[in-house]
Amino acid sequence: MDIQLNFSLKKYNSFGIDVWAEKFATFNAIPALLQLLQQQGHHTPLLILGGGSNVLFTKNVQGLVLKNNIDGINKINEDEQYIYIKAGAGVQWHYFVQYCIANNWAGVENLSLIPGCVGASPMQNIGAYGVEIKDVFYQLDALHIQDKTMVQFSATDCAFGYRESVFKQQYKNQFIITSVTFKLLKTPKFNTTYGAIEQELLKMNVQQLSLAAVSNAVINIRKSKLPNPAVIGNAGSFFKNPVVPNHLFHQLQQQYATVVGYAAGTENTKLAAGWLIEQCGWKGYRKGDAGCHALQALVLVNYGNATGESIYQLSTEIIQSVHEKFGVQLQREVNII
Repeated sequence: MDIQLNFSLKKYNSFGIDVWAEKFATFNAIPALLQLLQQQGHHTPLLILGGGSNVLFTKNVQGLVLKNNIDGINKINEDEQYIYIKAGAGVQWHYFVQYCIANNWAGVENLSLIPGCVGASPMQNIGAYGVEIKDVFYQLDALHIQDKTMVQFSATDCAFGYRESVFKQQYKNQFIITSVTFKLLKTPKFNTTYGAIEQELLKMNVQQLSLAAVSNAVINIRKSKLPNPAVIGNAGSFFKNPVVPNHLFHQLQQQYATVVGYAAGTENTKLAAGWLIEQCGWKGYRKGDAGCHALQALVLVNYGNATGESIYQLSTEIIQSVHEKFGVQLQREVNII
């Protein structure tokens, strides 16, 4: 529980940006967290880090950075249809998914290989290949930073939206998530219609569907499209897929026959941000060590020694060019610090 001073965060963010925390400590239990907060008092700026896979540091961090290492995966309840699994916020997300698959608990297999930790999953309402956290979420426990009290949040309390939750809006920087409980199916209901999962399963020559087969298909697809942060610094998808009214999508279809969109309710269409960015010529672009990945335009990368500011500036230029060409406003999915 020692607090370290002038601590490098390069290994604690998937972009590999070399910034420094004024103070840094880790905690693996709620009492230790409370002690650290008490020790620092109310007025010290505070940043909670999980896996550091959805953050772009543009400067050194003043105040205290706390790394959440709360561990543990436990079954807390079950009924005829569901099993309820509680995981510590510091558990690596992909490890949690694989643990569920090994125990034949269904619902998170489509979310395989997403970087980060369990605690960030409801904050972002992470999603991939037709599944979002809200589909498997039951409740979470969080510490109110100011009051030092534990609060339980239901799915309704979390106000989930597309890559959104109450923790990114009205409760931003007010709570520290300590555990998340998931409601998983005992009997799988496979979701293979999104993206290229069915084609990948055919390529894998899968004769009988299983949780492991779906997971492996998703892993193969992600590896073919997304760079490994251990090799090239990145935070996965840097931008959200924009949701636009249907009339705007139809206008774009008339101008651009290959525009990619998916129904988002009855009145809106979700556009593929990667397609928009690629059409503006950014795919494979590089300036210094900041770039737009050659295989997936949605991913901004650090080829070695890019600063967070240079990557942020690149994202700003991309947003401007997409808006000028298509009249569509992209939003960053990554948290900017």
